[in-house]
Amino acid sequence: MSYKQIKWMILIVPTLTVGLWEYVRHTLLMPYISMEAGNFLTPVFVFLISITLLSQLFHRLEQVQEELNKERAENAALAARDLLARELHDGIAQSLFLLSVKMDRAEARQQNAQERSDFQELRKLVHEVNRYVRQAIANLRFPSQTDEKEYEDSIKSRIEHTAKEAFIDPDLDWSIPDDVFTAKEKVELLACIREALLNIQKHAHADRISVTGILEGASWTVRIDDNGRGTDIDPFHVKDRYGLRIMKERALELQWQVDFIPLQQGSRVEIRKGAD
Repeated sequence: MSYKQIKWMILIVPTLTVGLWEYVRHTLLMPYISMEAGNFLTPVFVFLISITLLSQLFHRLEQVQEELNKERAENAALAARDLLARELHDGIAQSLFLLSVKMDRAEARQQNAQERSDFQELRKLVHEVNRYVRQAIANLRFPSQTDEKEYEDSIKSRIEHTAKEAFIDPDLDWSIPDDVFTAKEKVELLACIREALLNIQKHAHADRISVTGILEGASWTVRIDDNGRGTDIDPFHVKDRYGLRIMKERALELQWQVDFIPLQQGSRVEIRKGAD
């Protein structure tokens, strides 16, 4: 029952009750009930209706009002999250990207091996900070609290959003329920998939990409495949692939297995939990 319907019920029920009682009293009960007794019974009936039906309607009205207030508060919090996410994206994330570009240019002008090594360490630090910022943006845009229904996006929809940001349109085959992951695992898995997609975009030159999520008992496996040029070298061990190396380090902290697998055409990044 809606808020408006409850208000109309509260207004109409006492009126109908009294009207019906007076009609029955004057047409059928006059020989049996005196005027004084009828006048006494009228407020008694109104009181009984009030403490039974109307009290339930008032209780329901309070519940609806509380739900509306809660929804308004959640919408305000989500609006603040979205505003903060936009500010992070337009401010810090873009500044970090610009800093990374300028570091690349400065590093290209360095001749000394020690200076190049220092630049590589700085680039790794910038890349890691940028990753943390983008994870914070993802957390703000996709809250993990289960009571925020309208913003409780599934992992599948988050992957689609991430791919769209990277201008990638992957074939998505996802069968892992969201309740398999903790809030932290959702964030880390999304970051791993994002890094794998960005790496494909930068280096693989692929025109077809697929993301597959498979649940097998208590274990799950995520595969990111491409039909690009591939490589026999494990990119997780290449010095300048800081994003992939950081991704693997964070995955290992969660006791996940991350592997790079060359395919007949292209390559695969596979993330597993609980699998042999």
